[in-house]
Amino acid sequence: MSIPGTIGRPAQHGPERNPGLTVTTNDLAAARRPRQEQNRTRQLHLIPEAMARSHMAERIYEAESQRAAGRFFRAQRMERKSRRLHRRAERASQRARRALAQAVMQ
Repeated sequence: MSIPGTIGRPAQHGPERNPGLTVTTNDLAAARRPRQEQNRTRQLHLIPEAMARSHMAERIYEAESQRAAGRFFRAQRMERKSRRLHRRAERASQRARRALAQAVMQ
């Protein structure tokens, strides 16, 4: 589809209007009908573009939330590992103190 414009700002189509011509009030309703049909047709042609934009925005949001969840779980894993290593270091320190105390007492 090669229709220029977007839903918010559709491009102009159709013949150029002559500023010298004026439309009477009787013909006003008849003059607007084709224009409304044309706008409706253009909007129908632009629906897939809007749907694609919406779909891509949804996929970007989903990917961003997955990345955030991944960062959160990695941080949790690193925190658990840090606690584990800290406890291990504390036990090693206690063993060293105990060994030193036993060596001094003998």
